[in-house]
Amino acid sequence: MTEKQLGMLAAGGSAVLLLAAFIFQALGYAPCAMCIWQRYPHAIAIVIGALLMVGLPILLLLMAGAAAALTTAGIGIFHTGVERDWWEGPTACTGSGLDISNLSGADLLPSASSSPSNLVMCDEVAWEFLNLSMASWNALWSFVLAGLWIMALAKAAHAYRPRENHTLT
Repeated sequence: MTEKQLGMLAAGGSAVLLLAAFIFQALGYAPCAMCIWQRYPHAIAIVIGALLMVGLPILLLLMAGAAAALTTAGIGIFHTGVERDWWEGPTACTGSGLDISNLSGADLLPSASSSPSNLVMCDEVAWEFLNLSMASWNALWSFVLAGLWIMALAKAAHAYRPRENHTLT
């Protein structure tokens, strides 16, 4: 495979992961804030994959694609740690550190409000397979995609490396 094909394959993998996230959401698994954060780098990787077809500087695009995949993998690892209580997550979407002094009765008692509560906690595992949560699977597959981006980058860097002249002068 060429470096461009590897990059486009990695971008396609991000599209598959993003589509899977939306399918899970359609099936009733509402995303938490950190789940949403993990989607943005995938969207960026998809755009980078599209830009590979335009003819922009390939080395920069491949570096950006690798950075996007590593970013979502990192967020996935952090999210997994929050879910598993390895460390604390953002107070806006976890069960700890919430300052209730400024909340109204409707905020404290969702049933007292006429609108449904949309808060999804980041420290609760909504779905898992083989003892891995959605955040864990995202991290795992994103590291695989990062590997593809890095392989493409290595191929491109090798292709652009100046050839040594072996003639005697």
